[in-house]
Amino acid sequence: MEISIEDEAAALGIFISYLEVEGVNVNLTKNGYMKDALEELRSRYTLEKLKENSVIRAYREFYWRIGIDPTKVRPSSEAMVRRVLREGSFPRINNVVDAGNVASALSLVPIGLYDLGRVNRKIVLRLARCCELFHPIGGGEDRMKGGEPVLADEEEVLFLYPHRDSRKTKIREDTRKLLILGAGVPGVEEPRVKGAVNLAADLIIKNAGGRKIGEIKLTP
Repeated sequence: MEISIEDEAAALGIFISYLEVEGVNVNLTKNGYMKDALEELRSRYTLEKLKENSVIRAYREFYWRIGIDPTKVRPSSEAMVRRVLREGSFPRINNVVDAGNVASALSLVPIGLYDLGRVNRKIVLRLARCCELFHPIGGGEDRMKGGEPVLADEEEVLFLYPHRDSRKTKIREDTRKLLILGAGVPGVEEPRVKGAVNLAADLIIKNAGGRKIGEIKLTP
């Protein structure tokens, strides 16, 4: 699969790294590596000083640039680290999503996971159109103002860049083939984003089976 990026979105300096994995078995098995990840995060960060990290700052600055207050709506990777440090554990969803959350927290890169069996043909990173609808995981419906960076297939928005995913393509028990996506912004280096995607893929395969399809790709 190739993901394209429109010029107006590319002008924001955003980019994505992505990889397909097939043959996964989604379930609720217990994963001991999450405890190790928690201890690693505790050794690196504190809630008070997390915002001083250069990667966290880069995502926050991008949020301000697109009109989002990052002190109210956190970048998803920062939100995960804060939750883990505050509560002392990772949320448990399923073995695939859990692996993505761990990779995102350790790398500080927002990671998106998408069921490719529910994607409608081509995927593009673009700016939202006025009044376009988005149906996030968790329910409800958001109406786009227009101009927000989004990832979309030919049917609807899949990802409100870089922090909310659509329930249409969320990982379910019958998911077998998925897309792993790392969201890059200005100030975050491409190798970090690619490394985050690779870490997510390795953790997913280790805990849910499957295999990588091809190499990790970058846009633009």
